[in-house]
Amino acid sequence: MTPELLGQLNADRAAKRPVALITDLETGDQFLLHPFEKPADPDDLIQIAARKALVEDRAAKLEIGGKSFFINVFNPPLRLIIVGAVHIAQPLSQIAQLAGYEVSIIDPRTAFASAERFPGIHLVTEWPDAAMTGLGPDTRTAVVLVTHDPKLDDPALHVTLRSPAFYIGALGSKKTQAARMARLEAAGFDETARARIRGPVGLNIGAKSPAEIAVSIMAEITQTLRSEAA
Repeated sequence: MTPELLGQLNADRAAKRPVALITDLETGDQFLLHPFEKPADPDDLIQIAARKALVEDRAAKLEIGGKSFFINVFNPPLRLIIVGAVHIAQPLSQIAQLAGYEVSIIDPRTAFASAERFPGIHLVTEWPDAAMTGLGPDTRTAVVLVTHDPKLDDPALHVTLRSPAFYIGALGSKKTQAARMARLEAAGFDETARARIRGPVGLNIGAKSPAEIAVSIMAEITQTLRSEAA
């Protein structure tokens, strides 16, 4: 790898920018590819393969017209930001860690956001909009809002909807979700932005208990992560 290519790769990784390193196995020539930064082109087989490798989070080999390429992937770390240090956040944070996510919980209510209730979890007790801005959701970040309190959820949503977070979910009934959408529309968020919010959050598996709801949320996050982006 040339020093210039290594420098660009390090800059991409520092910027939490998903990137693939493509190597021609015959010539040794290498180049970097950012396959999600333009629409998928079905005729560009290298781009399609690089997208798939990044989604699956594993390297791949590609044969095109008698030539062989190796695709090495460099993804930012997976992160889950939970807004609300409530009872559902406890099993959700544990399941997410087991799935390989770095977990942060935002809640200015320090009686809820305590190390005793969330041992080993990164707790942020700033107001949600400031906290979310500081955490900076990227393309490998999922955000889940579980407070049931618009005073906490809405400021976090205002920041998150302007970010490239790959998953945004909000706890609540269909009635709660409708009221949330009305508030966001009044705040100037268009239909495309509002449609990014999964609500009621989680896959419909009939979950009842906090742990079951956490499983449904994590399942939907995984499904979204592993789905090929358009």
